[in-house]
Amino acid sequence: MNAPSPQNQPALHELLAFYLEAGVDEALTEEPVDRFAEMAQIRSASASTSAPGPSSDRRPQTGGAFAESSSTNPATAQRAPFTAAVPDEAQVQLARQLASQASNLDELREAMAGFDGCNLKFTAKNLVFADGSPDASLMLVGEAPGRDEDLEGLPFVGRSGRLLDRMLAAIGLDRKSAYIANVIPWRPPGNRTPTPHETEICRPFIERQIELVNPKVLVNLGGPSAKTLLNTTEGILRLRGNWRAHTTASGIAIPAMPTLHPAYLLRTPAHKRLAWRDFVEVKMKLRSLS
Repeated sequence: MNAPSPQNQPALHELLAFYLEAGVDEALTEEPVDRFAEMAQIRSASASTSAPGPSSDRRPQTGGAFAESSSTNPATAQRAPFTAAVPDEAQVQLARQLASQASNLDELREAMAGFDGCNLKFTAKNLVFADGSPDASLMLVGEAPGRDEDLEGLPFVGRSGRLLDRMLAAIGLDRKSAYIANVIPWRPPGNRTPTPHETEICRPFIERQIELVNPKVLVNLGGPSAKTLLNTTEGILRLRGNWRAHTTASGIAIPAMPTLHPAYLLRTPAHKRLAWRDFVEVKMKLRSLS
């Protein structure tokens, strides 16, 4: 195989950086994965939970999205595979119960670490809880961890995190004077978009986290964060730049500014000026509330 010419190397570096940002961090996995079989098992498990079938000698399908096919070969049959059932409404209710029982952030983190109702937990390496100061006046909430965040167990530490650091510095803040979290605390495989059900399961935890931090100002980084926490279906380009309110379970209305996610800004640098305007608004709001 011929080595790439010097003039092509910058383009190759950009392509590799794009792959890493998209979650493509390995060419091959250790075992072959049949994605079509996974989807069939999800549909089968969902159907079995909603309408129980007639009794038989067959074992029920409980593997969900991560179960291996029953037709595994002898070489892999001896290795016990991970299995996870498709979460149901009971898991959503359990998440709400655990979140409401947490009286401080340490208890909330412990509750989330022990919660097995979201399948994302079993494919992620770490729980990505938060970074920054719990006493901060500003709280920023993104969507979900990426590869770098999953490895370090901290939110916004990759390329988008470095851009976020510069955005905070532009208004005189840093990670020590802000509090950063995500709606989803576990990395979705391949950085895929979390499903609505996964978001609903994790929603009680981030809502309780916001309530416990009780910031003066909330910044929603990206559309998924804004839609989840502001109960809206509007797109982020329509939402951004306009003050909204996130109302906690105790009835406290926190001023919220939806803005563009740093990862989006890396892909669309021309829109950085819009995010700059939003952060200036945040700075002015913090100053007026201090």
